[in-house]
Amino acid sequence: MQQSWIILGATSSMARAMARRLAKEGATLFLCGRDMDDLAATAADCLARGAVCAEALLFDARDTDTFAPIIERATAEEGVINCAVFVGSMPEQDAIDATPELIAGVVTDSHIGPATFLQKLAPYIEARGQGTVVGVGSVAGDRGRIGNYVYGSAKAGFATYLSGLRNRLTRAGGHVVTVKPGFVDTAMTWGIEGMFLVASPDAVAGDILTAVARKKNVIYTPFFWRYIMLIIRHIPEFIFKKMSI
Repeated sequence: MQQSWIILGATSSMARAMARRLAKEGATLFLCGRDMDDLAATAADCLARGAVCAEALLFDARDTDTFAPIIERATAEEGVINCAVFVGSMPEQDAIDATPELIAGVVTDSHIGPATFLQKLAPYIEARGQGTVVGVGSVAGDRGRIGNYVYGSAKAGFATYLSGLRNRLTRAGGHVVTVKPGFVDTAMTWGIEGMFLVASPDAVAGDILTAVARKKNVIYTPFFWRYIMLIIRHIPEFIFKKMSI
C-alpha cells in the first residue's frame, strides 16, 4: 500500500536525511516548512532518488492558516498517511533570560504548533485505520537543566502530548513514535559548547525508520542516551541544582 509522509520542518538535517531514505522506498512526500527554495531542492533530490511524488508545501508552526492546505493535499492521496515532526526552535538561554518574550515562540515552535497540526490530522489517521506519527522531541525534555530549560520544558510538554496521542491512535490502528535525540550534527547545535558523542543526521533517520517498522513507542537516538538520561534523571535534586550540566 502506498505510503504518504507529511514531514514538518523538512529543512532540518534530520528531516532531509529521513526524506531521502523514504524516497528510496518509493514513498509520497510532502515536505513542509518556511524556506520554499530549500524545500523545492529537497523535493527534486527525493524525486531523483525514487519518490513517487515529492512536493514542497508552506508550513509555519506560528501560523495555523498553513495547516489545512497541507492536510487537504495529503489526505487527497490514497493509502497510508504518516507524519513526522521535526519542528522546534532553541534560542540560547541567555537570550531568553534577557528577553522572556522569546518563550512564546519557543513553546509554539516546539509544542503548540506541532500538537495543533497533529490534532487536526488525527481524525484522518483514525478513519483509515492505520498510519504513523513520528514526533521528534529531545533528551532536553527529560529534566530541566540550567542551559536550556525553556526549550526542554517545551519538548517535555510535546512528549506528554505524544504519549496521549499514542494512546488515542493505537485504538484505531495507528501508532505514535516519540524520538528523543541526543546531540546531533545540525544547525541547531552548531557552536554549542560541551557537545560530545555527536550523531549524524542519517544515523538518526535510520534509527527512526527502524523504530517505525518495529512500532516502538519511545526511542533515544543514539541508543546510549537512554542510559545517560536514566542517570541524569535519578540524580537527587539537592545535588542536581548545584550542577552545570
